[in-house]
Amino acid sequence: MFVLAEFKDVVKIPPWKFKRKFNDAITDELNHKLANKVFLNVGLCIALYDITKIEESYIFPGDGSSHTKVVFRYIVFRPFMEEILIGKIRSCSADGVHVTLGFFEDIIIPPHKLQNPSRFDQTEQAWVWEYDTGDGEKHDLFMDAGEPIRFRVVSETFMETLPISGPTGSKEVEKPENKSVSPYVLNGAIDEPGLGLLSWWENT
Repeated sequence: MFVLAEFKDVVKIPPWKFKRKFNDAITDELNHKLANKVFLNVGLCIALYDITKIEESYIFPGDGSSHTKVVFRYIVFRPFMEEILIGKIRSCSADGVHVTLGFFEDIIIPPHKLQNPSRFDQTEQAWVWEYDTGDGEKHDLFMDAGEPIRFRVVSETFMETLPISGPTGSKEVEKPENKSVSPYVLNGAIDEPGLGLLSWWENT
C-alpha cells in the first residue's frame, strides 16, 4: 500500500529558521511542501522517510534564505494492482460504492465489479447484493455507509491538469476546476468470494 519514492529538490530555509537544527528545518520544509500532495504517476505523498544526501547550501544576493539541494525518500500511498485493502463504505450512488481509507477517499467500486447480482436501492441509497441462499431464495445484503469492506485494487487513474513544479522529475497534480474530479482515483472490485463487507464472511 505504501512505497518509497526518491526525489531531488532544492530546499529554501528562511533566516528565522536558522536557529533550528539544519536537518529538522529541511524536514519541516519538505513535509510542508509535499505532504498530502498527489504527484503524477507517483501517488499521494504522506511523510518524509529519510534524507539520503545534502549538498552545499547557498545564499544568493538580496535573499537571506539558504538554498540546499537534497536527495530524499518520501513515503507515498500507491497500492499495487491486485492488492487487497480494507476500508469503510463512505457512500453509495448509481456510479458504485465509494470507499474511504480514512486518509484517502477517492476509491470507487463500480457496479460491474460488485457481487453478482447486485442492485442499487434508490430509497436506501445503498447497493444490495441479492445473495442466493441455495434453496431458490434470495437474501438482500445491504452495503451501508460506515461498514468495513474488503476490496481488490484493479486500476488507478491520475488526472493530469495544470502542473505545479514539484521535486525534480515530478509534477504535482492540481485539483481540476471541477472539484468533484480527483487527481488520483483507485478502482476496486468485490466480485469474488471473500471480498465485500467483512460481516458477510464472519461465519464462513
